[in-house]
Order: sequence, then structure tokens, then C-alpha cells
Amino acid sequence: MSLAEVLPEVQSLSRLEKIRLIQFLAQEPERDESSLIEPGRSYPVWSPDRAFSAAAALLEALKDEKGRP
Repeated sequence: MSLAEVLPEVQSLSRLEKIRLIQFLAQEPERDESSLIEPGRSYPVWSPDRAFSAAAALLEALKDEKGRP
């Protein structure tokens, strides 16, 4: 069924039914993506705690900014 076929039906819904439809549609992509993360498996997560070059660049930018009038 295409969107063009569904829209007239959606427009005929009551306000409460439209709100329920919005809630359903907002949750639907989450259900589709739930298979992307498998239970019991570990995944690497990037953390800035070892980003020394980024910290040095930020410190340099702050020093430069502080030195400007």
C-alpha cells in the first residue's frame, strides 16, 4: 500500500487515533533496528579519554583566544 493510498484514511481518523498512529510510527524504526545490537556481544565504544592530540589542540586554541584583546 502506498502513502497516497493511506493518507485519505489517516485524515479520516479521530484526533486520538492520529496521536496513537504517531506514537506507533515513532516507535517503528526502533523495532526495525533492534536486530543491529545482539545480546551478549561486546561492541567497541570510542572515548575521548585518550585523545591527547585533540586536547592539545583545544588547549592551544584556548590560549590563542585568551591572548586576543
